Amino acid sequence: QVRLVESGGGSVQAGGSLRLSCAASGLSYGCMGWFRQGQGKEREGVAYISGYGVADYVHSAKGRFTISKDNAKNTLYLQMNSLKPEDTAMYYCAARRTSFCATIPTATTFDYWGQGTQVTVSS
Repeated sequence: QVRLVESGGGSVQAGGSLRLSCAASGLSYGCMGWFRQGQGKEREGVAYISGYGVADYVHSAKGRFTISKDNAKNTLYLQMNSLKPEDTAMYYCAARRTSFCATIPTATTFDYWGQGTQVTVSS
């Protein structure tokens, strides 16, 4: 049984940093990603990393966020720096059965989801 458990969310002021973690069990070496969903908004992708360690980011995350994975701990991370109020959202960890990520890694291309961790950035 695959289980994804996020942690590390919280409240910070604009310009601050947070590191999100996602402990995975029941699945190794698959494509994984971080998504977020703001109040009244659709879920959107933030960053992805393939089972081969190739990372990709959406435009709003480039230069500020870093996705990484510790394969020994089977834990996914998202280091978020220079946070902005518009980053406020529930952040979700997602995993895919295959090692490669989809060419366009939308939410529907991921098979497993965590419960989410709230990130709130105040101005």
